[in-house]
Amino acid sequence: MFILPILLQIFHLTFVSLSAGKLCIEVSPASKIAFISEELCIGCGICVKKCPFEAIQIINLPRDLDKDTTHRYGPNTFKLHRLPVPRPGQVLGLVGTNGIGKSTALKVLAGKLKPNLGRFNAIIKPQYVDHIPKAVQGNVGQVLDQKDERDMKAELCADLELNQVIDRNVGDLSGGELQRFAIAVVAIQNAEIYMFDEPSSYLDVNQRLKAAQVIRSLLRPNSYVIVVEHDLSVLDYLSDFICCLYGKLGAYEVVAEAPQESAEEIETYARYKYPTMTKTQGNFRLKVMEGEFTDSQIIVMLGENGTGKTTFIRMLAGLLKPDSVEGSDVEIPEFNVSYKPQKISPKFQSTVRHLLHQKIRDSYMHPQFVSDVMKPLLIEQLMDQEVVNLSGGELQRVASCLCLGKPADIYLIDEPSAYLDSEQRIVASKVIKRFILHAKKTAFVVEHDFIMASYLADRVIVYEGKPSVDCIANSPQSLLTGMNLFLSHLDITFRRDPTNYRPRINKLDSTKDREQKSAGSYYYLDD
Repeated sequence: MFILPILLQIFHLTFVSLSAGKLCIEVSPASKIAFISEELCIGCGICVKKCPFEAIQIINLPRDLDKDTTHRYGPNTFKLHRLPVPRPGQVLGLVGTNGIGKSTALKVLAGKLKPNLGRFNAIIKPQYVDHIPKAVQGNVGQVLDQKDERDMKAELCADLELNQVIDRNVGDLSGGELQRFAIAVVAIQNAEIYMFDEPSSYLDVNQRLKAAQVIRSLLRPNSYVIVVEHDLSVLDYLSDFICCLYGKLGAYEVVAEAPQESAEEIETYARYKYPTMTKTQGNFRLKVMEGEFTDSQIIVMLGENGTGKTTFIRMLAGLLKPDSVEGSDVEIPEFNVSYKPQKISPKFQSTVRHLLHQKIRDSYMHPQFVSDVMKPLLIEQLMDQEVVNLSGGELQRVASCLCLGKPADIYLIDEPSAYLDSEQRIVASKVIKRFILHAKKTAFVVEHDFIMASYLADRVIVYEGKPSVDCIANSPQSLLTGMNLFLSHLDITFRRDPTNYRPRINKLDSTKDREQKSAGSYYYLDD
């Protein structure tokens, strides 16, 4: 009998004491809805548990997004953070769960909902096409004639299969017919930006593809197209790039932020180039063909011993200067590199711990580097051992750790599998692959273990010529093309094991060997 008043008193005392005289929850006779101050709320959850209608939720935002709020319907209601940014001449696809705010974002961009950006003369195809008959009167042909600004009626009616319903009243159209009609009404007009909210609803597979083709036909150098779509295959077919929306249904929505690099930064991020170079050492001559590479990429160098793989790596590292740069307007780049040499000669007169602390202190102390690199390579077991007393495999693991721990743009790794057993090679491959991908760096790797090379490689540089005499390093190629070229010189074929998908050498003159050689598929990926 006294429980409720006591609870109310506790509520009152709690909110007054924490807010210096201001109530966190205020009930006003002038409003049907109580006001909850987001600034004063401490997230205790008492009001959530006591509300008998489950009308209150406390949601912790992943980060402070107040400065990025684009639209809000009212206090304690749905928030939209940021807006999708379309690009001229490209289709922007929006993907996210129902209720996350995709349609709200389209309404804001179209000026249908304040804040109005005031920048776009926008046309939008609504999500719920079954509401169209309430707003549009007349038959299909008449409406299209009224809206036709591009003289495209005949072509669009044929593409969207509307000719058979051209004389039918809009109110008599089925769901699929209404959808195609709505797409035609949008596409037939002139606009800077076209928006389509779930254009594939009610359409069969064939109609979805035709609708997608119509939408893509709207692309012009100065036009924008935004599509909200849940059919991922159609979205993939339609879009040039995707913007993902996430959040809490009915509470808040965040538009994934696009990177804001300048054109120069994008160009630098996208590609690096090096020129055609030659280097002569004694009786050996190496010619490196001009090539390019990108971030988050591992380039494996394939060739026999004595073909100049290490020489090329040392040239990239700046340890060797080329004798000449042939007929190229590409300057020799100055890369910030980290280099693990082929031969490791320990000279450090102390423990592994002191070596790491001295050479890569920041990485050595970073939890992410410890979990991604040091733990898988079992470096912690070697911490208190003297460097000069380490075995070959232990030295290799420490050297790889040192190489990856040094901040650099390019990692040059020469034979990371040397002295490692089979299990350690698999671990080392995964460590290098994960590190390069997550750090968005580039690695050049010399590796003779074919399984390890196949796992690591995004692209391949194949070395040709007479070892120790005259060799050529080709430009980077795709994995399949490069492997085929390399294996054709060795006259062996590889297949993928159907069980574990690892490359396996075919027995010489076996049926599989002969089949692949006759087809020119020395390295077969589709097994």
